[in-house]
This record gives sequence, C-alpha cells and structure tokens, in this order.
Amino acid sequence: MNGFVDTARRVIGIEAEALRQLEASLDASFDCAVDLLLAARGRVIVSGMGKSGHIARKIAATFASTGTPAHFVHPAEASHGDLGMMAQGDVVLVLSNSGETPELADLVAYTRRFAIPLIGVASNADSTLLKQSDVALVLPRAEEACGTGIVPTSSTTMTLALGDALAVALMQHRAFTPERFREFHPGGKLGARLSRVRDLMHTGESLPLVTAATPMSEALIEISRKGFGVAGVLGAGGGLAGIITDGDLRRKMEGLLSHEAGEVMTADPLTIAPDALAETAVAVMNQHKITCLFALEEGGDGRPLGLIHIHDCLRAGLG
Repeated sequence: MNGFVDTARRVIGIEAEALRQLEASLDASFDCAVDLLLAARGRVIVSGMGKSGHIARKIAATFASTGTPAHFVHPAEASHGDLGMMAQGDVVLVLSNSGETPELADLVAYTRRFAIPLIGVASNADSTLLKQSDVALVLPRAEEACGTGIVPTSSTTMTLALGDALAVALMQHRAFTPERFREFHPGGKLGARLSRVRDLMHTGESLPLVTAATPMSEALIEISRKGFGVAGVLGAGGGLAGIITDGDLRRKMEGLLSHEAGEVMTADPLTIAPDALAETAVAVMNQHKITCLFALEEGGDGRPLGLIHIHDCLRAGLG
C-alpha cells in the first residue's frame, strides 16, 4: 500500500484545522463587511489573481445565485479596459493571500480614486491590500497542506469558506427563499427539486374529464384519447367528485358499459395543490402507488386545474 490515504487524511486534517482557526479569528470586521455588501446599490465585484482568482469566480457565482448581484473581474483584464465594469454604488471584494499581488494594483487604485468601497481578504494584516481596504478580513497564518508551504491549499480553502460565510449571512439577512433560489436555478437537479406542481402539470384541453352522468362508453374514449390512464369525474358544481382508474374498470368489468361514470369512480381521490412542490407530488404518488394526481383550485369549489403524472416528474429529474 502506497500510503496515499494517509496523505489524503493529513491534507484534510491540516485544512480542517485551518478552518477552525478561521472560525476563531472572525471578529467585528466580518460584520462590517456584510454591512458594506448589504449597502451596495450596484453589484459586488469580486477579483483575485491565480488560485485566488478561481476562488473569486466561485464566490461571485455564489453571491449571484443567492440574491446578491455580483460578477468576477480579472485584475489583469481590468488594467486593459475592464475597470469600466466597476462603478460608484458597487462594492469590490479582492482576494490575495499575500496582499501584495502586483496585478491588483490598478484595480485597488481605481477603487480609491472613485471612492468605491473595498473589502480586502489576505493573510498579512500589514499588506498593501489590507491597508488600502475599507474593511480588512485577515486570514489566519495557517499551515499549507502541501508540506512545503508554497502551494495554496489551506489558504484557498479558508478563502472559499469565508466567501460562503459572507453569502449565507447575506442570504439570511434578505430572507432568501427556496422560491427565489429556483428563479436563479431553473435547470438541473436543484431546479427540478424546487419545481411546483403548476410548472409540470397538464392543463386545459389535455385534461381527461367527464361528468358523473357520462356513459362509460364515452368515458373510456376520453381515457384512451387523453392517454393518462385515468379520467376525472366532475360533480354538479364543477368540482372533482372522483376519479376513474384501471382498478375501477377491473372492479366494474361485468356490465361496465351499462354504467355511468359516477357509478364506477372512486370518490374523493387524492389530489394536490398547484403550488405544492413537485417533489411532494412524487412522494404522494410513490407512497400510494399511483401514477398521477389532479391539482385542484385552492379556496374555491375544487375545480381541477391540472394533472401531474409521474412521467412528467421523472422527465424533470425527480423521482
């Protein structure tokens, strides 16, 4: 055995200790940084060079997806025209482990010249970056996990965690909800899990609906034509009185065509609200071993507004 697992555990242990040091080091400067970000009338500009730049991109993306408008500006590109991406009303967050990265000089100078608030993150409290910053967030002098002290490992992990802490603090202050999160994440597994029933349900002419007085010969045609394997049965007031399923058809097979829909249906079927999470609909269908649910008008007479099928949920990435 080559001992690679031992190396991995050592690296993770060193970085975990660095995070504990970061946690213990947080002070009122963190509150000041959050207040500055909350006061921004424009965007949060996040910048860094090299490995700090990769972390800066992630932090900017996290801010943007959780309700804080933000984007990344490359410090070298900033010196060649991208300084125009910053304006008064913005707040700039600059990352540099040493605090002396030369490529940051023009960007930092620009914020000072135009009174754009600057939050600096570095491990050297006496560095140029932190001395120029309106708010200085000092990283602990933690051991890098590489063993030589030259490869950014623990320092980048701490910076990433600090960015996450800022983003979550902003989220909590703004009471950022799952509904708003979905607005920024309409695709992928996260978007699917936050989809509402109304986002996936079939509506209008596609709904398989009959009245209680509909002859079963016509109800069978409706079931076949709409293709969901069921039909909703409307009562006298237009509300959903029942549902006809394959099980109902088998139970009434003898003399089926002599009946009306109201005589075959299962009364008071399981339903769901249009604004319920689609994930909830999947849970209900799986629990009761059914394949679809009617979505009913809330606070009204129980009219069916749509129908959600398990296949719709599977196609959306649920299930």
